[in-house]
Amino acid sequence: MEQIFIVMLIALGILAIIDLTVGVSNDAVNFLNSGIGSKAMSFKGIMLVASLGIIVGAVFSGGMMEIARSGIFVPSMFTFNDVMIIFLAVMITDVLLLDVFNTLGLPTSTTVSIVFELLGAAVCLAVVKIITSDDSWSTLSSYINTKKASEIVVSILLSVILSFTLGTIVQYVSRLIFTFQVERKLKYFGALFGGVAISAISFFILIKGLKGSSFITRETSDWIDHNQFLILAGSFVFWTIFSQVIMSVFRVNILRVIIIIGTFALALAFAGNDLVNFIGVPIAAVQSYGFFQSSGQAADVYMMGKLAEENVVAPFYFLLIAGGIMVYTLWTSKKARNVIETEMNLARQSSDSSDEKFSPNILSKVIVRAMVILGGIVNYFLPKSWQIRMDKRFEQPVNTTKNKQEEPAFDMVRASVNLMVASILISIGTSMKLPLSTTYVTFMVAMGTSFADRAWDRDSAVYRVAGVFNVIGGWFVTAIVAFLAAFITAYILYIGEVYALVAMLILVGILLYRSNKTHQRLEQEKKLKTEKLNKFDIVTIHEVASESSAQIAKVIVRTNELYTRVIDGVALQDHADLKACRKKLRQLEKEVDSLRGNVYFFIKNLDETTVGASKFYVLTLGFLQDIIKSALFITQNSYTHVDNNHKKLKFNQVRDLKLIDNKLQIFLDEVGAIFMEARYDRIGEVLAQKEEITQTIDKLIQKQIVRIRTTETSPKNSKLYFSILFETDDLVKATIGLLELFEQFEIDQRKKKFTPMS
Repeated sequence: MEQIFIVMLIALGILAIIDLTVGVSNDAVNFLNSGIGSKAMSFKGIMLVASLGIIVGAVFSGGMMEIARSGIFVPSMFTFNDVMIIFLAVMITDVLLLDVFNTLGLPTSTTVSIVFELLGAAVCLAVVKIITSDDSWSTLSSYINTKKASEIVVSILLSVILSFTLGTIVQYVSRLIFTFQVERKLKYFGALFGGVAISAISFFILIKGLKGSSFITRETSDWIDHNQFLILAGSFVFWTIFSQVIMSVFRVNILRVIIIIGTFALALAFAGNDLVNFIGVPIAAVQSYGFFQSSGQAADVYMMGKLAEENVVAPFYFLLIAGGIMVYTLWTSKKARNVIETEMNLARQSSDSSDEKFSPNILSKVIVRAMVILGGIVNYFLPKSWQIRMDKRFEQPVNTTKNKQEEPAFDMVRASVNLMVASILISIGTSMKLPLSTTYVTFMVAMGTSFADRAWDRDSAVYRVAGVFNVIGGWFVTAIVAFLAAFITAYILYIGEVYALVAMLILVGILLYRSNKTHQRLEQEKKLKTEKLNKFDIVTIHEVASESSAQIAKVIVRTNELYTRVIDGVALQDHADLKACRKKLRQLEKEVDSLRGNVYFFIKNLDETTVGASKFYVLTLGFLQDIIKSALFITQNSYTHVDNNHKKLKFNQVRDLKLIDNKLQIFLDEVGAIFMEARYDRIGEVLAQKEEITQTIDKLIQKQIVRIRTTETSPKNSKLYFSILFETDDLVKATIGLLELFEQFEIDQRKKKFTPMS
C-alpha cells in the first residue's frame, strides 16, 4: 500500500518542477516590466540582474514552507491519506490554472491561487467527512479557517485602490518636477530623488527579502523591527550622498541605478518569498510521509496534527535547484514574455499604434466618458495660466527616431517610480501584516503611473481601461476557479484513488501539450501578422509597390481559394466548410484593417520626395478591402442560407455559379501571378478579360429574372443567388481597379515620374 504514496511523492515532485516553470512565467512581469519597458539596460543585462536576484533570494531564503501551517486547513482533523489527496489536488490545479493565465498573457497572483486551491481541496474532504460521519455542518469551521480567504479578497481591493492611487500621485508629482526633459532637471533633483528611491528599495530588500532568512538571527530581526525609522533615515542620508557622488564624479544616470537595484530587489523578494508557493506543498508532503512512516499507523487512521506543530523547512539544495529552474525558465519561457507584453501594452507611453490587445467594453467606455466630463469641469474652474503651465510640464520632446519598435515603452522616471512605490507599499504591508500581493501591487502601481503620465489619451484610454478591468477580473476568477477546480479534483482523487491519480496525471500531460501547441499557433499567427507592409522601413514608391504586391498576391490567392469553397459549400449544403471559410475571411479582413490602421504612421514616415506614394498605398488598401468585403458578404449570406436550412439552390443555379467560379478562378490566378512576380507589363492582357466576366454576370442576372417569372418558387434562393452575383461583380470591379492603379504606376515609372490618380 505504501508504494502508492511513493508514486504520489514522485508525481508531486514532477508537478513542483512544472509549477516552478509556469509560476515564474507569470510572476516574472513583477520584476522585469520596469527594466524592460524603460530599456535602462539591454534585455540581457536586465535578465542577468533579475537572475542574480533570484539566485540570491533562493539561497538566502529561510525556506519556511508556511503552506501547511498557514491556517487554511487544520491538519489535526485530516488523516495522512486525506492530506496527500489535498496536496495532489492543489498541485494539479495550480499547474493547469497558471498555465492558462500564461497562455492568455494575463498576470495573476501565485499566492492567491495556492491559498484558494488549498481551501477548495480541504473543504471538499471536510464535506465528505461530515457527510460520511453524519456530523453537523456547523463542524466545518473546525476543519477550515476561512479567515485567509477573506484576507485575500481584502488584498485585491487594497492593492487596486492603494497602489493605483499612490502610483498616480507620486508619478504626477515626479513628472511635474522632472518633466520629460529629464537630463536637464536631474542635476538639480536627481540626488534627492535617488536618496528617496534607493532608501525605499533597500528597506524593501531588508524587510521583504532578507528578514526571516536563515542567516539573520532573531535578535537582529527584533532590532530591525524596533529601529525602522533610524534605518530609513540613515539610508536616506547615505543614498542621497551616494547618488550625488556617482552623478557628479562618475557621470552615471541615477535613474538607471535605481532601476537596476529595484529589479534586483523585486527578483530577490520573489525568490525568497513566492518560492514557497511552488515547492511548499511537495515539501510538506515529503515531511508528512516521514511522520506517517514513523507512526506505524494506517494511512486512513493516522491524523496529521504533527504537521502543524513542526516547521516545514526546505533543505538548502532544494532551494538551490529551485532557484536554478526559475532562472532557466526566466531565460527560455516565451509565455513569460507574453505576460510581460500585456503589461507593456497597457503602460506604453505612446499611443502610436492602431492595434490594442484588449477590446473596449461598456464599463471602460462609461469610465472614460465620465473622466472626460470630469476633466472638462476641472478645466472650467482651473485658471487658464495654470493649465498652460502644467501642460508644458507634460510636453514630450519630438522624437525623430523612425523605428518605433526600438523606443522604450516609457522613460526611466516612470520606471523608477514604479519600483520605488511598489517597494514602499509592499514594505509597509509586510511591516503592518497587511495581505498585499506583490503581483497586484506592482501591476496597479504601473497602471497608476501610466494614468498620471497621460499615457492613456483619448485614442487609447478606452482600450487600456478595458485591459486593466480584464486583468483585475482575472484576479477574482483566479480565486473562484482555483477553489472550484481543486474541490472537484480532490473529490475525483478521493473516489477514484490510484486510477483517478493516473488518469489525472495523463490529463495534465495532454492539457499542457495542447496548451503549448495553442501557444505556438498563436505565436505563429502573431508572426504572420507582422509580415505586412513595414511602416518603419519603407520610404520610396518602389518599396511601396514591391511590398504592396506581396500583400495583394496573398489576398487574391486566398480570396480565390475561399470563393471556390463557398460556391461548393452552397451547392453541397456544407455547413462546417462555410463556417470555416467565414472565419478565414474575417481573419483576412482584420489583417487588411490592421494595414489601413497603420496608414497614418506610413505616411508620416515617407520620404519627402515620394509623398505621392501615400495616395497609391491608400488606394491599394481601399481596393483590397473592397475585394475582401465582397467575398465576406457572399460567404456570410451563403452560411446564413444553409444555417437556416433554406431550400438548396437548383441544379441550373449551381451550374451557372460554377461557370462564374471557373472564369473567376482563371482571372484571379492570372492576377495573383502578376503581383507575385511583379509583372505589371502583363496587366493589359488580363484587363482584356474583364468584359467577358462582367457580361457573363449580366447574362446570369437576366437569366434568373426570367426564372422568377416562370419557374422559380423560392424567394430565399433568389435572394442568395442575386447577392452572390452582385457581390461577385463588385469583387471583379475592385480587382480591375487595383490592376488599373498598378498599370498607371507602370506607365509612370517608364516616364520616370509618378502621377497620383485623381
